Amino acid sequence: MEDAINYVEYFAALRPRLGEREFRLAASALAKNFSRGGVSFIANVSGLSRPTLYSGMRELEDIPAACVPGRQRKAGGGRKTLLACDTTLEKDLLRLVSPHGHGDPESLLLWTSKSLRKLSSELCAAGHEIGHVTVGKLLEKLGFTLQTNKKSREGTGGPDRDEQFEHISKTAETFIEMGQPVVSVDAKKQERVGNFKNNVREYHPIGNPEQVNIYDFINENGRAAPGGIYDIGAKEGCINVGISHDTAEFAVDSIRNWWRNMGILRYPCARSLLVTADGGGSNGSRNRLWKAALQKFADEAGLNVCVCHFPPGTSKWNKIEHRMFSMLSMNRRGRPLTSIEVIVSLIEWTKTQTGLRIKASKSDKECTCGIKVSEDEIRKLRILTAGFHPEWNYGIRPRKCQGN
Repeated sequence: MEDAINYVEYFAALRPRLGEREFRLAASALAKNFSRGGVSFIANVSGLSRPTLYSGMRELEDIPAACVPGRQRKAGGGRKTLLACDTTLEKDLLRLVSPHGHGDPESLLLWTSKSLRKLSSELCAAGHEIGHVTVGKLLEKLGFTLQTNKKSREGTGGPDRDEQFEHISKTAETFIEMGQPVVSVDAKKQERVGNFKNNVREYHPIGNPEQVNIYDFINENGRAAPGGIYDIGAKEGCINVGISHDTAEFAVDSIRNWWRNMGILRYPCARSLLVTADGGGSNGSRNRLWKAALQKFADEAGLNVCVCHFPPGTSKWNKIEHRMFSMLSMNRRGRPLTSIEVIVSLIEWTKTQTGLRIKASKSDKECTCGIKVSEDEIRKLRILTAGFHPEWNYGIRPRKCQGN
């Protein structure tokens, strides 16, 4: 009896720590070494049946024939998969999702807009026994994934698009080698100022999310227009947070703000400035007010301002987009932008391991929309156009040098 009690404890200690196969083999090996009646004794103390122990003993005698690496059972053992039992399930599932599929039909990776519960209910109506969780697993096995829309279509390529990229790159390299500043200019999308929700998540204690307004109606705080300047050579940025409209005047005022607070300190001997900008918007190549405002800035700073625009439909290639604006979006995370001061603070706290530093300031200047620039005013501008795509590449010289 003492032996039986010890063996009961022995197998009770092994069972939760061994897999099904290992436990069976350990019990069978012990039963094999007992004299007459050993199989019955081990069956009583281990909880295994006599046929299971005999099967384990045969497995011990012929290991190569009985074992499959990485399996607990012999080949073919265990519960059959649902696809193996239900031969028409895969065909019916593909039939349900294919008419509603999206994407390239030649691609191996497809996705569907139908919900898992709806698919499972339709499969059950067709005679299959399956739940929505299993439908999700089958879709993953068949190469379906949950995906969002991807911004990848830029539209038709303009003439000399690649050549313009090369021109911008070579011009920027020349300026940097000469110790002259090169900046990338753009305006981030306007943000609603207030205790509003955004869809980006951040870590909080369980059950204690940031509390925001139920409704997203614009309040008296209005919107904030962040105008960005990214110094390509120094890897520094400057954000001018406006409280009115994103106009050409505001875009140039952002350049002016960068030059007064950062540029003139880093480049005290600069005589020229290269500005890379998108082809449209407030700093577009056809925007007359943009050029008139740049002329005013050139007069004030005494700088030769050279401008290179990216071809239409290629704004995402602008350095400021992926070098600075992307970092601002990640730094904001789930924080509601309750005031202009909060926006400025979040921007200035943006740092990266590669050394990106950003300064931000609030602009109280009111920028008016709809300002027209006459032909006579355009003729007074000191614009020098390049031989290659002059509508994209031009320079503005100061009408009178007032020094720095």
